[in-house]
Amino acid sequence: MKTKNRGFTLVEIMIVVVIIGLLASMAIPAFQKVRTNSQDKAVLNNARQLSGASDQYYLENGVSTCGLSDLIGPTSYIKALNTVANENYPTGFTQGVTISITSVAGTRTITYSP
Repeated sequence: MKTKNRGFTLVEIMIVVVIIGLLASMAIPAFQKVRTNSQDKAVLNNARQLSGASDQYYLENGVSTCGLSDLIGPTSYIKALNTVANENYPTGFTQGVTISITSVAGTRTITYSP
């Protein structure tokens, strides 16, 4: 008795490639949405830390404005501010004024109200 080794036909391989393509087309947008939400939450957390640090600065120095350089540094309120999406933080803060972080991932703006 002779057995034949049969491989996959071209149609079977094409069907598998189409199925993989469909799965990828559904997964990529979901991944991008999760990535965007994660970036936004990290930027919002940075804004909260900046707001808290600026409030502490206002209380300790008896002023109502401060600069970003007053808040960040090895001996300051925030040791380091790590950007997650190439965002731009304001250089100055005023007590009670909303913080706007611009150019998050090059397209979005996030605001935080203290």
